[in-house]
Amino acid sequence: MTEIVYVLINEAMPGLIKIGRTNGDLAIRIRTLYSTGVPLPFELFYACEVADGGFVERNLHEAFGDHRVSKGREFFRLAAERARAAMLLAAIKEVKLGDEIFETTEVKAEVEAAKRRSRFKLSMIGIKPGTELQLFKDPTIICTTVDEGNQVNYHGDITSLSDAALQAHTALGDEWPSASGPWAWGYKGKRLDELRREIEDQAD
Repeated sequence: MTEIVYVLINEAMPGLIKIGRTNGDLAIRIRTLYSTGVPLPFELFYACEVADGGFVERNLHEAFGDHRVSKGREFFRLAAERARAAMLLAAIKEVKLGDEIFETTEVKAEVEAAKRRSRFKLSMIGIKPGTELQLFKDPTIICTTVDEGNQVNYHGDITSLSDAALQAHTALGDEWPSASGPWAWGYKGKRLDELRREIEDQAD
C-alpha cells in the first residue's frame, strides 16, 4: 500500500518546514496538527505517494539532518523547494488538496493575516531599487529590483520575485507549480531568504 510523505509550512514559523508521512487522510492529518500549542494552521507545500513512506521519511530526515531544529522533531530550517526536489526521486504521484482544509472563516482569516504580516519585502534586507539579483541556480540569470517591496524587472516585465523565479526555473526545465522568490534569488552569493534569517537572528 502506498503512503504519503509531505512538506508543510506555517506562517507562524518562517524559514521552518515540517517533513512527515501518513497512511491516512492528509487533510485530517494537517487539521490535527493545529493544536493549542501551534498559533496558526499548517499549509501543504508538497505531498506525494511513495511505495515505502517510512524509508523515504527516514532518508529525508537523515539527508537534511544538519538542518534539523531539534533532535526527534520533524522540523527543519530549510527551503521547502529543497525537500520537494528530494521527494521527487521517490514520488509515484503528487497529492494535492483543495483550499478548504479548514472550514471555519475564523481560521482562514488568521492564515491570511499571518501571510500579510510575514510577507517578504526587499526593504527587510536593505536592498534598494535598481539592485541586480541573481538566480541562485544560475547566476547568469538576473532581475532588477524596482521598489523596496517585492517587485522586479525580469526580461522587461514588472512582476513579483516569486513569479520571476517561477519563470526563470521553468525556462531552465524545472517543472514546479510555484517558486519562492526569496529562496530562488540571491544577492552577493547569498539567498535573499538567508539574508533575512541572518538579520532576524541578530535581532533576537
